[in-house]
Formats: sequence, structure tokens, C-alpha cells
Amino acid sequence: MKIALSGYQENPLLLLENPEIASAFQEIAVYKEYPKNHLLCEIGTICNHFYIITSGITRMFYYKEGKDVTVHFCTEQETASVFESYVKQEKSKFNIETLEPVKAYVVSFQDFEYVFSKNCKLERHIRLFVQQLHVNLIERINDLHFHNATERYEKLLSKKPELFQRVTLKQLASYLNITPETLSRIRGK
Repeated sequence: MKIALSGYQENPLLLLENPEIASAFQEIAVYKEYPKNHLLCEIGTICNHFYIITSGITRMFYYKEGKDVTVHFCTEQETASVFESYVKQEKSKFNIETLEPVKAYVVSFQDFEYVFSKNCKLERHIRLFVQQLHVNLIERINDLHFHNATERYEKLLSKKPELFQRVTLKQLASYLNITPETLSRIRGK
């Protein structure tokens, strides 16, 4: 089964123009479909897979004081995983839930390690992938620390307008670190 991985603009690893990389992923990626509300990873378990989303949306969240807190959304052409758990092979602090039916290529930790250990040329692409993850994380931290609620809302609306049609306002508010009431006021302006 061929993996169509062109068009992955934000994720350097998945810019599989290089036939060697495409071939490596052909060896290890398994196509799977998941129903809405399925947990791909649960708090307290090791996240042994990453998911290259081809259709659908996931969210990463945890619980705090009885409420779920959304920290990330992944849509088409993005990679969903709890990378800290995946890389360190430690228990996850987060859940990953499908918010819609999801179609994805799934790569296990063991297969990933095997393929990339036998071909050191691929390490550059892993480095680029990790660098992009780091940049995304720093941008998220900066948004939370240096931008007010309206600025965070406007930035998310410009970067991922599809989220506003696909996830609940409660989940969006949680992701933006604001209350649903504040989100309603911002949207009403």
C-alpha cells in the first residue's frame, strides 16, 4: 500500500521527496482507521505509536481539578503522538482522543527505531522533525505567556480556521487557556 505523504508543509520529516525516506516509511507504516471518541493513547500508558493523520482530527488533553485541559489538536497532514512518552518509553501524562473518525498511518516505536538504526542517513530528517516539534512547542509557550486571549484566538483562527468548525467551543477555550464565556465574548466582537 502506497503512502501519499506529499504536501506536509509544517513537518520536515514527512516531506518525503527523498525516495529513501519514502521507502523506509513504506516498510513500517500501517494504515488504520479509528472511530470518533477512540483513545489512541491513555494517561498512565506508554505511547508506543505515532500517527500520521490523513483524515480526521485528534486532541491531546489531561485532567486537572476534574476538568479536561486541551493542549493540542492534530488535523490532516500532521503527526499525533505524546512524543515525550514515545521517545523515552515512559508513561504518558496525556490522552490522545479522536474527535472525528480518523484515518492514519501508524508507526510503532520498535519499527521506527529499527528502520532508522539501519540507515544513519535518515538521522538528518529525524533532526529536522525534532527541530520543528521544538519550534512548535516554543511558539505555543510564547502564545500562552506573551499574547492575550484575543491575540491567541486570532492567531489560531488564522492558522487553523477549520478547528472552529470541527471541535467544541469548550475544547477551543481550553486550548486557548480561557473560559468558554471569554471565548464567546471574543467571538462576538
